[in-house]
Amino acid sequence: MNVFKNIRKKLRDNRMMVCAGLAATAILTAGAGSVKHITIYADGQEKQITTTQSQPEKIISEAGVEMGAYDEFRMSSLRVKDDTEIHIVRAVPVKVEMGGTVREMQTARATVGRLLDELGVDRTKYQPSLNEGVPIRKGLYIKLRTPEEIEAEERQAQMAQEQEPYVREGFIETSRGAMRYTDVMVMEASAYLPTDGGGDCITATGLPATHGVVAVDPDVIPLGTRVYIPGYGVAIAADTGGMIEGAMIDLCMESYDDCMDFGRRDIDVYILET
Repeated sequence: MNVFKNIRKKLRDNRMMVCAGLAATAILTAGAGSVKHITIYADGQEKQITTTQSQPEKIISEAGVEMGAYDEFRMSSLRVKDDTEIHIVRAVPVKVEMGGTVREMQTARATVGRLLDELGVDRTKYQPSLNEGVPIRKGLYIKLRTPEEIEAEERQAQMAQEQEPYVREGFIETSRGAMRYTDVMVMEASAYLPTDGGGDCITATGLPATHGVVAVDPDVIPLGTRVYIPGYGVAIAADTGGMIEGAMIDLCMESYDDCMDFGRRDIDVYILET
């Protein structure tokens, strides 16, 4: 008798579980099929639609709004519900330069930072030429630069700024401010690397060879003299060279490309007051 009671109890429990499952399914189905009023904003127009769909992609398609391959949508709520707003964001063309290669692409990302996240750009290796909060717009040009490239560009910008210095009453305007000079000489200039010569990167005066150190003929410009060279900056005459004789000067550069770009030319050398 107890066996039958147990069987009846199991059957009753099973029926209760089945009924609970059916009830849950009915609730979910009812939720998925509930009528929702959705507003879609696309291309400056507003479109309202009544739907039972819960997937935004299907709602957009049902509304007859076409989406491009790189277009995106943003919703006013985490999930589709009654009165949800869906905003269509059209992709625009932008250009991204990295390592000398320019890539043109379509994106609907909101900001430069979001686009860099999408591209997987490592910020410890590359920095964008624009602030990451700048909104994406059509035709935007973003240059990704290494710290070395940024330093080189800043140096070139400084040199360009100093190409035509302002001279007045014995003073010359430099990046360090107005400096008094006592003489100006036209000299034949060349460029060299710190490793040139002995290769130990040490000048004739014992100073390290680096940007801002120049080699001269001590009979023309005494060692230790500070000079100003347009396009190069303030420097100190701290080195000599077997080929540097008379009105000649050799400017220490930090890269082979800088040396090649400078070449050999005649320049004005301002002898600064000590």
